[in-house]
Amino acid sequence: MSQTIHEALRWASSFLEERDVETMAGEWLLRHHLGVDRAGLFARFHDVLPDDLFHAYQQDVHMLGKGHPVQHLIGYEEFYGRSFQVSGDVLIPRPETEELIIAVLERRKAVFPDVTTLDAVDVGTGSGIIATTLTLEDSSLKLSASDISEKALAMAKKNSSTHGAEISFYKGDLLEPFIQAGQTFDIIVSNPPYIPESDRPTLAVHVREHEPELALFAGTDGLDCYRKLTQQLKKVAKPQALVAFEVGAGQGEAVRQMLQAAFPRTTTEVRFDINKKDRIVLAYGDFVEEL
Repeated sequence: MSQTIHEALRWASSFLEERDVETMAGEWLLRHHLGVDRAGLFARFHDVLPDDLFHAYQQDVHMLGKGHPVQHLIGYEEFYGRSFQVSGDVLIPRPETEELIIAVLERRKAVFPDVTTLDAVDVGTGSGIIATTLTLEDSSLKLSASDISEKALAMAKKNSSTHGAEISFYKGDLLEPFIQAGQTFDIIVSNPPYIPESDRPTLAVHVREHEPELALFAGTDGLDCYRKLTQQLKKVAKPQALVAFEVGAGQGEAVRQMLQAAFPRTTTEVRFDINKKDRIVLAYGDFVEEL
């Protein structure tokens, strides 16, 4: 039986609502199948869908109902006004991470007001959204990026190439490749794994079963990567530097204290996201260790 666009969307919304899946994903998926934006979708509301397109749409909606992220089905996610390819090998970009970008760009101007070229690194780059966005938004930044996952690095390289961003990629655990190479940086940015192991059963199925464990979990309290990064920073941060971490809600003060204790001469702060959750920790200024 033929379906109009409106009928197909109404069916998908009902199907997804019964399974506690966000109904907006059905619209996003249909727009992808039709190759239209939201205005184009509404303009064609009463058009009849070709049978083959409707069947393909049905199959994808059933995948949504089983917990598959819509971004994996359409192959991309929007971040900072650009489209980035994603897969099950990398974390799906979150809107909160855009606020990390904003914080870095803002604080960079204050910490390095007269510097025309800065060495920056994105640690645990995943899909490459942070490194690519920083490169494109601030031409003074010379970006390097690391990840322990070969598949994640392949995706990051593909995204950086698509957007014409020049980035040097390294495989390894957090800052280890740069320590071995004797490299130092003015700006160190990271959105590392920060979910406690104990939270695993409570995660949404699309996260727990379809996003890479390596990018999610970090020990019993979720702070293992921050502890390791803080120690590695002593070998990688330049005497005057800016460090910016994304953190899980409720972790901000613990991570701030960690950085402040390791680098007492720096200024540290916790910033809250649009949902009033502690999300970003910054440390900047004098990273020279006291004797």
